[in-house]
Amino acid sequence: MTGSIQPQVSRPPSRRLGRAGIRDVAQAAGVSITTVSDALNGKGRLPDTTRRHVREVADRLGYRPSAAARALRTGKSGLIGLTVTTYGEEPFTFTEFAYFAEMARAATSAALARGYALVILPATSRHDVWSNVALDGTVVIDPGDHDPVVSEVVRQGIPVVSDGKPPGSLPVTAWVDNDHEAAVMGLLDHLAEAGARRIGLLTGTTTDTYTRLSTTAYLSWCERVGQDPVYEAYPAHDPCAGAVAADRLLARPDRPDAVYGLFDPNGTDLLAAARRYGLRVPDDLLLVTCSESAGYATTDPPITTLSLKPRRIGTAVIQLLIDAIEGVDAGRPMEQVIPTELIVRTSSERRPKRTVVSAPRRPA
Repeated sequence: MTGSIQPQVSRPPSRRLGRAGIRDVAQAAGVSITTVSDALNGKGRLPDTTRRHVREVADRLGYRPSAAARALRTGKSGLIGLTVTTYGEEPFTFTEFAYFAEMARAATSAALARGYALVILPATSRHDVWSNVALDGTVVIDPGDHDPVVSEVVRQGIPVVSDGKPPGSLPVTAWVDNDHEAAVMGLLDHLAEAGARRIGLLTGTTTDTYTRLSTTAYLSWCERVGQDPVYEAYPAHDPCAGAVAADRLLARPDRPDAVYGLFDPNGTDLLAAARRYGLRVPDDLLLVTCSESAGYATTDPPITTLSLKPRRIGTAVIQLLIDAIEGVDAGRPMEQVIPTELIVRTSSERRPKRTVVSAPRRPA
């Protein structure tokens, strides 16, 4: 170290790692810091043009709200929980299923867009797991009757939004779901129009809304058309049980000539069972399953699937939950129904019988 005096060079103030702050957004947009805060958080009485202008400027500058600053200012952690509680203490890795994976992916993106992080919690009803994480709100997928997790989280004063219409008087803040009755009725009519005369069902043993409403719709359809119900139920969290139930269904003396499977991987289970019994799909057996897996487009034959649109549901539940956390009235209905889509493939389209045409005879 020398004793000489080093000239001081003035440098313009720099942002850490080039990250824009709220003051930068306010200066660039020509508005106050309060206006920026209200515009980005959906608060205050601002013209739509002002909100849009501020958000465009924030995006251009790469502004992201500071989670630490928000926690100090609001007392919130910025964390949102997501889990499946339908199966209680049964082991169930729900993220391995296409529906849950798609829904969680969309929910994660929607949460991050509003400055929150999504925490995937294990499928368990143990209260100590939930008390170990400081959550601002929770999304629960398909809660059952008297769901203990929902009751405990509500008791703690944390907002809960349900993916699935809650049964009975379960005290959720809001819910998003499909019209399962209409979806099942529609696909059963589709199978009947394809020539099915005895349609079977693979269903679950749980009391969650999806399973209950779908099964009830099937039974109502059977009553309407005068068909005796043909179904097998199994614990949906156990993939091995699904394969056994598919085999049982096709081994019945009143074997169906078409089957709808409520869960993934019912499609591949039924296809494998059909081959064991020498049944051709779709000639002898029509198949439809509820799944978001793109793999069903490449099976032999490709299998018709019912899509519940989990990405739209994941986005909707997060928007409703964050609105509740922040006390924002965004004008969104607290009960939202997302349309389904039947993706028709070869497995549910019975091929027309071939007509044999003889070659014309030459005149004698």
